[in-house]
Amino acid sequence: MFVFVYITSRDFDEAMKIARHLLEKKLIACANIFPIRSMFLWEGKVEECNEFAIICKTKAEKFKEIKDEVRKVHSYEVPCVCSFVVEEGLREFLNWIEETVG
Repeated sequence: MFVFVYITSRDFDEAMKIARHLLEKKLIACANIFPIRSMFLWEGKVEECNEFAIICKTKAEKFKEIKDEVRKVHSYEVPCVCSFVVEEGLREFLNWIEETVG
């Protein structure tokens, strides 16, 4: 089974650091990084900030290790690290993920 892992980070540099870390450990095949505007409740207040989101392509069996690795390098006390199952996709693309992360 394949998943996309969604991670938010405080800035572009941190997003790049996280993505590179996961790529070097061969936990993900690819990462897309893009700016987002976030609003959330934190310690009883509505917060707003600019962040960067990372979408990582990988296999479901890698998710636990990804969560552990992100916690090691992330600056947030409670980082967003969620997975979404990929039910279908271009077979060649899914094969590439399989070959890349094992």
